[in-house]
Amino acid sequence: MSKDKIIDNQSKYINPYLGGVLLGLLILLTIYITGRGLGASGAIKSAVVSTSNTIAPSATQANAYMGQFVSDDHSPMYTWLVFESLGVLLGGLLSGLIFGRVGRFRTDHGPKITAKKRWLLALLGGALFGIGSQFGRGCTSGAALSGSATFAFGGVIVLFGIFGTGYVIAYFFRKLWI
Repeated sequence: MSKDKIIDNQSKYINPYLGGVLLGLLILLTIYITGRGLGASGAIKSAVVSTSNTIAPSATQANAYMGQFVSDDHSPMYTWLVFESLGVLLGGLLSGLIFGRVGRFRTDHGPKITAKKRWLLALLGGALFGIGSQFGRGCTSGAALSGSATFAFGGVIVLFGIFGTGYVIAYFFRKLWI
């Protein structure tokens, strides 16, 4: 195999240390400009409230939690968190297109798990994480990254809790990938 083919087959991702520094700078810039850190769970909440309000407006407005986000002045979708999340999705797609990572659709999985089971576990994990983010008043980026960037003790606890739990659980699920 020639050296050119080896280089072309390598991942075309940003250096993780540079990516971490850029993410940290982005969080600091966001806090400076908006007075708040990054977060994505607020965008999901806005989408759920908007969908609920479209399907059943009276039930949404009567709901104690969702009713506080419904207003005649503007849509719950008109918030900077929605635009931030759309920017993350579009930025990831653009990066994939530029660096040739977007191609045929495939699901990576280990030899001991099927693609269907991988999707089911991913959806279950995503749903549980979404529910947990509402109980914890924020997602990983909002509670952990932005919280620890502002030296909030709760943010540091969440950061260690999320990644510590991930390392412990990974020990049990790693056998599906080996």
